[in-house]
Amino acid sequence: MQRFRKLCLAIYLLLTSIATHAESRDTIQIIRINPQHSFPLSVKAGNYSGITYLGNNEYLVVDDKSASDGFHLFTIEIDSLTGNILYVSNHGFVSSGMANRDGEGIAYIKSFNSVLISGEAVNRILEYSLDGTPTGREAEIPEIFKNSAANMGFEALGYSESMHRLWTCNESPLNGDGGRAEVNNPIENRLRFQSFSDSLKAMEQYVYKMDKPIARKPSKYYAMGVSAITPLADGSLLVLEREFYVPPMLMGSFVNCKIYQAWPSMPITHDKEITADETPVMDKFLLAEWKTNIGLFKRNIANYEGMCLGPQLADGSQVVVLVSDSQGQYANTLKDWFKTIVIK
Repeated sequence: MQRFRKLCLAIYLLLTSIATHAESRDTIQIIRINPQHSFPLSVKAGNYSGITYLGNNEYLVVDDKSASDGFHLFTIEIDSLTGNILYVSNHGFVSSGMANRDGEGIAYIKSFNSVLISGEAVNRILEYSLDGTPTGREAEIPEIFKNSAANMGFEALGYSESMHRLWTCNESPLNGDGGRAEVNNPIENRLRFQSFSDSLKAMEQYVYKMDKPIARKPSKYYAMGVSAITPLADGSLLVLEREFYVPPMLMGSFVNCKIYQAWPSMPITHDKEITADETPVMDKFLLAEWKTNIGLFKRNIANYEGMCLGPQLADGSQVVVLVSDSQGQYANTLKDWFKTIVIK
């Protein structure tokens, strides 16, 4: 009887917690989706895959094919009323002196005055001082992430000062976690969102379920995954879902991007396999969606891989800054695009 009472109490407390959490959720509002811009005279061709904001129009950007491990110094000027990007310039590269690790995500930790960079080649997250010197600290990665497929690991990285949590996720499902979405396999990818404390100890892990792909025709190249995570002050996350489709002929290629607000609520055991029927997933709410492509009269295709919070505008709304990976301006077709979205 005593065990039964304890079980009932535990269920009651869990349901109460979930209900309270749901009632306290504030859904972000989209104020404005600004057009994308490129600045070929001041931003050289790159493979820009992650971005973080230092303040005063200054940003750090990682390049997954840079000559060495490190980050670029960028200035991004933004209109204080509309949040539209006015100008972007690259002021050079800060090297750590180490070999390139396929740097995909970067997060500035203001309280430590340091940055963390996720390297997808070996799924490690290392800390650096702002002069590029490694501090010797790195995130404690749960063993389950060794099941990442090649080039499908830690693409996203973001830090919440208010919640004291660092966030990352595998770009595409781990081997054994329910399969991977393809044009001929239109399933919902299930990814593991992993949090870390300020000491970089592995903390809570959650399951995030992506939307099904929209591409259905044969492809020459295809990538679908979460390319960026940006934590918000209330504990929720902005999540960038990106689907990149290239048919056998270049014409008709597209990138479809969606930004969701997602809420971590029911953590899972780190080493437990994800099953479609039994594993709880994070709630999410669609905020924005846009599609860029290569057509007869339009070549605005943009593979957005980096996202961070930028400045607040005069009316108190918040700018979200995005950067695309042009693969070195591949085939003189892709450009290094930059874009902002204003939320409140």
